[in-house]
Amino acid sequence: MKRNWLVIILFSLILSVTLLGCNQNENASTTNGELSVVTSFYPMYEFTQQVAGDRADVSLMVSAGEDAHHYEPSAQDVAGVSKADVFVYSSEEMEHWVESLLNTVENDNLVIARTADGVDLVDTESSDHAHAGEQNQESNGNMTIQGVADHYHTGDMIELTAELDEDVEYDHWHWYKKEHADAEWEAVPNQGGSEFEYEASGESFKLRAVLFDDSHNEYAASESIEIVIDDHNGHHHENDEEDTHDHDQADSEESSQGNEHESVQSVEIVGLADHYHTGDVVTLEAELSEDVNYDHWHWYIRENEAEEWEALSDQGTSHFEYKTTGESFEVRAVLFDDDHNTYAESEPLSIVIDDHESHDPHIWLDPVLAQEQVNIIRDALIEADPDGKDIYEKNAEAFNEELQTLDQEYQDVLKDVENRAFVVQHQAFGYLAQRYNLEQIAIGGLSTEVEPSPSRISEIADLVEEHNVPVIYYQQGANSAIAETVATETGTETAALSDLEVLSQELQDEDLGYVEAMRQNLKSLQLSIK
Repeated sequence: MKRNWLVIILFSLILSVTLLGCNQNENASTTNGELSVVTSFYPMYEFTQQVAGDRADVSLMVSAGEDAHHYEPSAQDVAGVSKADVFVYSSEEMEHWVESLLNTVENDNLVIARTADGVDLVDTESSDHAHAGEQNQESNGNMTIQGVADHYHTGDMIELTAELDEDVEYDHWHWYKKEHADAEWEAVPNQGGSEFEYEASGESFKLRAVLFDDSHNEYAASESIEIVIDDHNGHHHENDEEDTHDHDQADSEESSQGNEHESVQSVEIVGLADHYHTGDVVTLEAELSEDVNYDHWHWYIRENEAEEWEALSDQGTSHFEYKTTGESFEVRAVLFDDDHNTYAESEPLSIVIDDHESHDPHIWLDPVLAQEQVNIIRDALIEADPDGKDIYEKNAEAFNEELQTLDQEYQDVLKDVENRAFVVQHQAFGYLAQRYNLEQIAIGGLSTEVEPSPSRISEIADLVEEHNVPVIYYQQGANSAIAETVATETGTETAALSDLEVLSQELQDEDLGYVEAMRQNLKSLQLSIK
């Protein structure tokens, strides 16, 4: 009997130890199991890595060479987020594709961290100019427009002069037009003086002139006038040469849309940016794979596939410069031979106008707002993994201390500078400028692949002279050849600023991250801000 009791006791002890070991293994699996976190683009990845440390498996969707604004998630991305514990992104203004991604994902337990929550996205991209001809203050002088004819024909040169009733030293003119009462005023490109010269197209339009003072405030503005285009049902009686021009243009449009015979060559268009802002100048170049003697180019635009292609009257070479309005559009180039037949043409190219809904999404470039983003990531990780709360809080606090040190470095360097303006190609540094009382001036749409026209370089040179800036900043990683051309023509230097949408290869090779990149930006800014 005693022996049986000993066997029973021994068996019970073995069973207890076994069960305890199973429970311990199960708890260890739960504790040590890595949290799966998917992040949208580089800053979100870096911030999440800093907070998560070794406790989570953090992956990046938008890698180097891809555009975070217009990224298209793959089926693999959807599957990855569907299996993840946490998804981290900045805002819909930055990652436009997030809403459609989350509508596709099937993951009821997914914790979503929108790091722009709690941050008021503001319009830091607007300049001091009145937009699209709208007045921003009561005009100080009376202005009239002289030289208006009762009507014009397509192809006529409209020549006007804006006159003030007093002599002033200001010479910063803008001319604005709109085709109908419901349209927005849009700036007419290449019209920077009191004299207006413009080739009439087929549509009537309203026109007005505005003079700005040295602080970019509106000093005087004209009343809008009507420019009437009347081709008498398409027939010109006064000038046979104009008749020929218009008929040729009509033939060109028809030919460009309908001539698709086998001899048509392919045209490549270079210089396209991923997106533009309203008011940017789109600079493109049409290139052929062979040298030809033909030089009769036409450029056509349309807002969408349902619209007819419209020929631009002032674009007659392989070089295209066009100041954008608020709408995206398509563009194509066509080269005609000496008989006005289509010799070569490009595929339609989409020009994406993205004003981020008037809100600047680049909040991670402000070290103070970056701390807010870090805190939101911290809270999301704690929600998904409460057992890791102490780790996430400790890591977030340590990284935020680094960001506070970074903020102090910016304050110390920039607090007493006198020249606070800096000229950039990419309008991404509004929050940084706002934080440290700087002035960001953007040369919108300046391509790093296509050399700008002399008139465009002159415009940039005027901007450089007006603000007395020694450096033009280009986006890190961009082609420097055109930057150097512009610098030579304008008497400036060039330097790189990183918007940190991706991390440069140089920093990756040295295993450096966000803080180091921001310090490089500060050092680069000191070339201009002194």
